[in-house]
Amino acid sequence: MKKIIALVLATLMLVCTVVGFTGCNQDTIIVQTNAFFAPFEYYEGTEIVGVDVEIMAMVGERLNKKVQFDNVSFSAIIDNVKDGTVCDAGAAGITITDSRKEKVDFSIPYYTSVQYVIMPVNSELATKTVDGVEYMVWEALAGKTIGVQMDTTGYIYTDGEINATEDNDYGYEGVLYGTGTTCTPFSTAQLAADGITANQIDAVIVDELPAQYIVSNNSSFKCVPLYYSGETDADDAPVMEDYAICVTKGNTELLNAINAVLTELLVEDENGVSQIEKMVMRHMGMEQ
Repeated sequence: MKKIIALVLATLMLVCTVVGFTGCNQDTIIVQTNAFFAPFEYYEGTEIVGVDVEIMAMVGERLNKKVQFDNVSFSAIIDNVKDGTVCDAGAAGITITDSRKEKVDFSIPYYTSVQYVIMPVNSELATKTVDGVEYMVWEALAGKTIGVQMDTTGYIYTDGEINATEDNDYGYEGVLYGTGTTCTPFSTAQLAADGITANQIDAVIVDELPAQYIVSNNSSFKCVPLYYSGETDADDAPVMEDYAICVTKGNTELLNAINAVLTELLVEDENGVSQIEKMVMRHMGMEQ
């Protein structure tokens, strides 16, 4: 009998090792992030802080569970959440895309971002100013070397505009196709920006707030929003995307809690400002 009990216990321990949190530890929500995407997640000393961290802390309180943030490569998050054995959710300023929706379940969108271009203050890259808004269109980057953070939407957009043709999986021809433009991926947005300083690249394409955060800490950089060209200047449109938090498919309890928290945080006050926006401003050091 003792041998049978020992065998059962050993089997249970093996199962717990294999399935990780989802099978054995129901008291902790494990969230994967890439902690180099301020203001949504970044290091303050050895601690990961940021907007997404605050959001998930509220989710943990709602479910009466601890929340553990693990820093990993951004490119690993979606597949790890899909697998559901090493983490339960991904929160890293993740953009909703159709291909990602096939692998994970997304929360409601909680922030709309625009792609930005970081460049030297003395850059010769052409910008446009319409109705007081300065921006850059894709065509201005023709023939340049563009830095991006690997597997982010900045990378996806840039790769598409450089390599997309109508006879491949994209189904359209990129604005920069055949112009000699190249895309250089980096593991983080900051390393991509460092590539400008090292004269490895001409510009960086990254989301709005990380771009502004990087520029605010380096007076040799400037940044402007990135636009698609329209038939006229009035038809030019920004490259936009929605952020959401992802969970393993079928984890409705966690998804519902995240959506409930986000719904509350997205309520605007009498000045038309939501709690999410206030959190963003605070982590950008711009709290009013």
